[in-house]
Amino acid sequence: MTHPTILIGTTKGAFLLSHADGWQVSGPHCGGWGINHVVGDAETGHIWAGGGGDWFGAGIWRSTDRGATWSLAKLSNGQMDEWAAGDPDMAAMFDWTPTETPFDGQVTSIWSLHHAHGRLYAGGNPANLYVSTDNGETWTQSESLASFPDREQWAPGAAGLVLHSIVSHDDPAKLWLGISAAGVFATEDGGESWARRNRISNADACDHHHHPAAPSGGEIGHCVHNIARAEGDLLYQQNHHGTYRSPDGGRVWHDISHGLPSSFGFPIAVHPRDPETLWTIPLNGDIDGRFPPGARAAVWKSTDGGQSWSDKRAGLPQQGCFFTVLRQAMAVHGDATLGFGTNTGSIFLSHDEGETWDEVTRHLPTILSVEMM
Repeated sequence: MTHPTILIGTTKGAFLLSHADGWQVSGPHCGGWGINHVVGDAETGHIWAGGGGDWFGAGIWRSTDRGATWSLAKLSNGQMDEWAAGDPDMAAMFDWTPTETPFDGQVTSIWSLHHAHGRLYAGGNPANLYVSTDNGETWTQSESLASFPDREQWAPGAAGLVLHSIVSHDDPAKLWLGISAAGVFATEDGGESWARRNRISNADACDHHHHPAAPSGGEIGHCVHNIARAEGDLLYQQNHHGTYRSPDGGRVWHDISHGLPSSFGFPIAVHPRDPETLWTIPLNGDIDGRFPPGARAAVWKSTDGGQSWSDKRAGLPQQGCFFTVLRQAMAVHGDATLGFGTNTGSIFLSHDEGETWDEVTRHLPTILSVEMM
């Protein structure tokens, strides 16, 4: 069996999980930064890790040797830089030197990364899109998104106004973004312009909801949690208040939550070869603890595009399970190896399209993202 390298972002750096006579963990990488997302390019072996926060500022770490060594492209300074600049002893303790940063005051952390068509994209907090054409050495900001007409009305989610999902198409001019809590945005001209795409197929579905993140005004809830593309313009979305499918690039969304135990969850993943097969991990609710319903873990699978769902529990804890799986902490590999990470530091893998599961490592820091290379 061929095992992919698992790329893991955590609150205490990036980790790589590889298989050679058993699963082996490498890390933590990236200088103690909180790393929100790690992605890689299998052809070149390049790996990128985005993160930061108030202390470090925002930046993207890069490895060109499959994680052996790392360098940092810093986008903004943090509190550490301010303190170290005024205190030589602190600067020496941190081994700190001044770094010119292009987006000070504009971004506090990087939340998402995506590599496609020779470009590397990064989503920030606050929600801006950054683009690199030199593999992550230098970055520019999408001015069209930064100046979007109603941007001042965007409301942050609990984690802030974060751009957490970046989805590309075979056509390099097409790209979709997920922003909490502003919704889905799409471009069909390579980022020259953006359109909001949140309309729900049945306006009646907006009635009788009292949750602030629920559909209203003819649109799905704007607190999108994760987006995945199946093929063409077929998209799936896990929202704060439901699971949705769009056959037309997000112009219209259909609710496919029926059959799931909860309308709340974070990640969604789509089969690499079958656009009708997808997985999600419902949680019991946003104010009820955010753990699996009944404290029994399950990955829910659909093989008909969300018309019906079945729960897959073999190998997953079925009592006293209170973990959370966050929005970027579930991934599928090209051979349909499926994996997810928990905020309790475990990685679970399935080699049979989610039917059975194995816990392959535990005791990592809080896992924020999982990808496979």
